[in-house]
Amino acid sequence: MQWRSIVVGLLVLRVLLNCAVWLVFGLGPSWGFDFPIKFTFNLHKIELLKDGDGATVKSNAWAQHMYDNRNPQANTCSKISGNSPKKSYLSFFQEGRDEYDRKYSSFPDALKVKMRGMARDMFYFGYDNYMKFAFPEDELNPIACEGRGPDVLNPSNININDVLGNYSLTLIDALDTLLVLGNVTEFHRAVKLVIDTVSFDKDSTVQVFEANIRILGSLISAHILLTDPRHPFGDIALKDYDNELLHLAHDLAVRLLPAFENTSTGIPYPRVNLKKGVPPDSINETCTAGAGSLLVEFGILSRLIGDSTFEWVARRAVKALWNLRSNETGLLGNVVNIQTGQWVGRQSGLGAGMDSFYEYLLKSYILFGEKEDYRMFSAAYESIQSHLRRGREACNEGEGDPPLYVNVNMFNGQIMNTWIDSLQAFFPGLQVLNGDVENAICLHAFYYAIWKRFGALPERYNWQLQAPDVLFYPLRPELVESTYLLYQLFDEDNPLHKSESKYIFTTEGHVVPIDQRFREKSWEDQFPCEEPNNEPPANISNCERIPEERRYGLPLKSIYMRQIDHMVGLS
Repeated sequence: MQWRSIVVGLLVLRVLLNCAVWLVFGLGPSWGFDFPIKFTFNLHKIELLKDGDGATVKSNAWAQHMYDNRNPQANTCSKISGNSPKKSYLSFFQEGRDEYDRKYSSFPDALKVKMRGMARDMFYFGYDNYMKFAFPEDELNPIACEGRGPDVLNPSNININDVLGNYSLTLIDALDTLLVLGNVTEFHRAVKLVIDTVSFDKDSTVQVFEANIRILGSLISAHILLTDPRHPFGDIALKDYDNELLHLAHDLAVRLLPAFENTSTGIPYPRVNLKKGVPPDSINETCTAGAGSLLVEFGILSRLIGDSTFEWVARRAVKALWNLRSNETGLLGNVVNIQTGQWVGRQSGLGAGMDSFYEYLLKSYILFGEKEDYRMFSAAYESIQSHLRRGREACNEGEGDPPLYVNVNMFNGQIMNTWIDSLQAFFPGLQVLNGDVENAICLHAFYYAIWKRFGALPERYNWQLQAPDVLFYPLRPELVESTYLLYQLFDEDNPLHKSESKYIFTTEGHVVPIDQRFREKSWEDQFPCEEPNNEPPANISNCERIPEERRYGLPLKSIYMRQIDHMVGLS
């Protein structure tokens, strides 16, 4: 009898082990979200789609891309037949409605008013306390309740010093927000304060990217909205305003120009001193997003003032990065050496170090109408779909893993790690702008599920461990912008929605109109083309075949010197 007890015990143990494996690796709900959409991302689950002859058509499970040496047939948990019913994501909301669905599947006017008021109160809580306790410094330290500027005692503290330049950052960054909120009185007061108190003649070393998107972008946005002859926000004319915000933007841009000098590739240095130029100990490495996300602000400035310099250097950097993409995959890396053009970081993804590069390719096309920008974006989008996307082919219906965009090696498309970061949540919004709304809805639902589980997007989320890798949330707005671009149901009466003008947001959330002025290049009249093209494509310059230095009239060094002389009053 004893041997029978041993056998029974072994059988029970085997059953228990099989159940555990079943739950962990195969069929159990792997996310644990209290959410009507059931995500089942399992690294060891491989689902093969078969055609009528039984030949493999496509594998849409992520595990196969990570474990190339495994036998797919040995790990197959289920096969989808051609007769399997397909469900749309919308069908999941017809039953088992959760508290968010019950609250927000309809959006009554009273609730909209309440939530607009909450959003407005949150803004003024931050803005009023900054003005009370911190201005004219860059930002409010919420713990000490006092102003904070660059960390002059620790120049290596780049988390602070890359952003803070001792130029009243928060005040400038909030200018167009005041106008969107309808507070014309405070907008006028803030503009006057900027004009009267802000100077960029500072011994401050800042990151070119941050200074561009936060300061340059806000100054340009506020100037455009203030001087728009159509008055979309009402009559907001400021008495005696003489384009001072535009002059400040020009001054700052000139101080950023040295970052583009003395680089073998045309890709700019990541940091510059506003008074002295590129620091002598500056590194030769920069991220793709930092160097390739200057074109919107620099391009608008060039077209406003009729000087091609700024757009040219920004566009040259974009082209330089684009020409370094992999011939095999079409992907770019995330960190590059600006002198050698060698990729220091070979990770390709949609998050930190790369996100706004893709964003600005499309938004530059929307603003300037340059077909080359859209050709680059379309090619990049195709490479992203081919090499970064994992999950079922049909986004919002069918079975299998919902889509996820992973981090891969730029040269071979192999997965490099198993995390995504919160910056990637910008991508559904970009898909909306590109017209790929179905995929935008699907990907947005994925980020929403993570948000619902944790109450915010973790800075990094490990999709293999189904847990955060980096446990903080620095108030990133990417998911908010994607939600706004998908739905826009929140403030229909705002001039942003009712104006005849259409607007886009910069990557820092500054408002700029899609304006015919930005489709024109006044400098082409000054430097006419010597080789006219009889049949140019729409919005493409006739000067494309002329060397750039001849096209812009002066060698690059002379352009810099002319700008600097002009700004110090020597010309």
